[in-house]
Amino acid sequence: MAILTTAAPMATEALLGLYKRAPIELVRGEGVELFDAEGRAYLDFTAGIAVNALGYGDEGLREAIHAAADGLLHVSNLFRTAPGEQLAARLVELSFAEKVFFCNSGAEANEGAFKFARKWARNTVGAAKTDIIALRGAFHGRLFASLAATDRPSYRAPFRPLAGGVSIVERDIDDLAIVLDPETVAAVILEPVQGEGGVRVLDAGFVRELRALTKERQVALIFDEIQCGLGRTGTLFAYEQLGVEPDMMTLAKPLAGGLPMGAVLLNGPIASVMNAGDHGTTFGGGPFVASVALHVLERVADPTLLSHVKASGSWFGDQLRAIGGRTGRVRALRGLGFMWGMDVSEPAGDVVARARDAGLLILTAGDHTLRFLPPLVMSREDLQRGLTILEQIL
Repeated sequence: MAILTTAAPMATEALLGLYKRAPIELVRGEGVELFDAEGRAYLDFTAGIAVNALGYGDEGLREAIHAAADGLLHVSNLFRTAPGEQLAARLVELSFAEKVFFCNSGAEANEGAFKFARKWARNTVGAAKTDIIALRGAFHGRLFASLAATDRPSYRAPFRPLAGGVSIVERDIDDLAIVLDPETVAAVILEPVQGEGGVRVLDAGFVRELRALTKERQVALIFDEIQCGLGRTGTLFAYEQLGVEPDMMTLAKPLAGGLPMGAVLLNGPIASVMNAGDHGTTFGGGPFVASVALHVLERVADPTLLSHVKASGSWFGDQLRAIGGRTGRVRALRGLGFMWGMDVSEPAGDVVARARDAGLLILTAGDHTLRFLPPLVMSREDLQRGLTILEQIL
C-alpha cells in the first residue's frame, strides 16, 4: 500500500476551481428555502439554475426516488428496461416528437442533436450539408460542438480550435436568409428564451419566419429548451407559445428532479435515418433516473401548476417593473413565466452578493443582468417576500 508523505489537501482545495462558489455551505432545503451550515435560511430564486422545479424536500419526489431505488439502478442500454420506455412514450405523447434519445446533460443533448441533424441532412441532400447555425446571445453548452455554438468569446478562446462547421449569426431574419444555404446548412439551433444570454425572449414572429425559411431550405430547426422548457414559461414547452414546432428539441435541467438527465426529442423524418450504433450513452435513460423523471414530468405537466406559473409569472414581471420604477436602478426587464432578467445600473454580481447577505439567492445572466428562476411551486406570498428583499437591496 502506498503511504502518503504529505498532508491531504483541504476538501475545498481538492476541487478543480472552475466555479466561483459563494462563501456559504448549503446543507439542506425545505420547500423553497435553502439552509447553510450555520442554520441560516435563504429564499431561493435560482432553483439550482432552473433544475429544482419542485423545490426542496418534496414528498412526492422523495417517494419516487425511494421507489426507484428499490428497483434496478443501471443495466446499460444493451437491455430493455421499462422506465425509460415509459418516459419516452410520455414525452412523445405530450410533444411534437416521434422518438426520444436520453443522455446525461443538456450539453450532451445538444451535441447529439447536432449529430442527428448532420446525418439527416447528408441523407436528405448530400455530403456537403453539415453546417450548424446558432444565434447571437446563445448558450448551448461547453463541450466542443456546443461551445462552438455558444456566443461567449471568453468561454471559447482558451479552447480553440473548436468543432468546425458551427457559426453564430445575428438574430435577424434577413441575415439568416443570406447564410442559410440549402446545400451546406444542416440545422439552426435556438433557445426560445435565451437564458445565459440575458433572458431574451425571441420574438414569435421572427421564429415563425425562421421556421418557414428552414422548411423551404430543408434545414432542421432545433429548439434548445434546456432552461426554458418543462413548465418554466407557463406552458410545458416554450415552443407551444410560438405557433410553430421544431424538428428536434433538447431538454435537461429539471427533467429528473436534480438527477443528471438530458433528452433529445426528434420528429419522424430525422429519427428515421438514425440506426443502431450511430450514437450511444452508457448511463442515459437508465431505470433509476428515468423512473424519477417520469414522476417529475407528470408534475410539471399538470395544468394547475402551469396555470400557476403563467399567472404568477405575469404578476411577478409586473412587480419587477414596479420596483424598477420606484428605485430608478433598473434599465430593462425581460421574461415570462418564472424566468426573468433585469438589467441593473451596477455590476450584477454586487447585487447578488447583497441579496445573499439579506437571505435571497439570485443569479446573473451577464455583467449587468440579474436572473430570477424560482422553483415552479413557489407561492405568490414567497415571491413577494423575495421581491421585498430585492427592492431593499437595490
